[in-house]
Amino acid sequence: MSGPQLLAWLLTAVFALLALPCVLRLVRLDYARLGHGLRHADLAELLLVIAMVAMLSPVGGPIPAAGWQAIFVLTAAWFGFAWWRGRRQAHTASCGHHALSAAAMLYMVTAMPHGGMAHGPWLTMSTMETGLAVPLLAIVGAGYFLVDAAWSGVTAVRTRGVAAPGLTSRTVCRAVMGAGMGYVLLAAV
Repeated sequence: MSGPQLLAWLLTAVFALLALPCVLRLVRLDYARLGHGLRHADLAELLLVIAMVAMLSPVGGPIPAAGWQAIFVLTAAWFGFAWWRGRRQAHTASCGHHALSAAAMLYMVTAMPHGGMAHGPWLTMSTMETGLAVPLLAIVGAGYFLVDAAWSGVTAVRTRGVAAPGLTSRTVCRAVMGAGMGYVLLAAV
């Protein structure tokens, strides 16, 4: 197994492991009390984690690129609208982050070279031979996600032991996901 393929499998495993805390929060938390916006954020996080697994896995994913593009357009629009509607409220910051995350994922899927079609319509970033279109967007996106990952990591350490349900799990997942997205964007340039 070559170095890039081993790294692709390692990243696939890391992102697959991130799905577990997302699912556990969705099953265990009382969203009637915590708010539906938090449930939507947890669902978006799970969707983005699954998409990263599909993109990074050397075998690809079960959904064609066009399907992911439709999902990301809808997710970015949903969270972008939610952010815009409540932009003066502190709790909508995660809506803006999820809208940007979905837009970055849409960019990655759309800017991936699709000419070879060696794997059919499936997502397979791990076997890309050329970089993403418009590398400056990838670099700016990577910068955002790496800064957000660092901020989320600091927040996770500061809020460890706080009684807010799922807060530490959510911030750790956000930190790992942000670091992974930043890395993938930079690696694909």
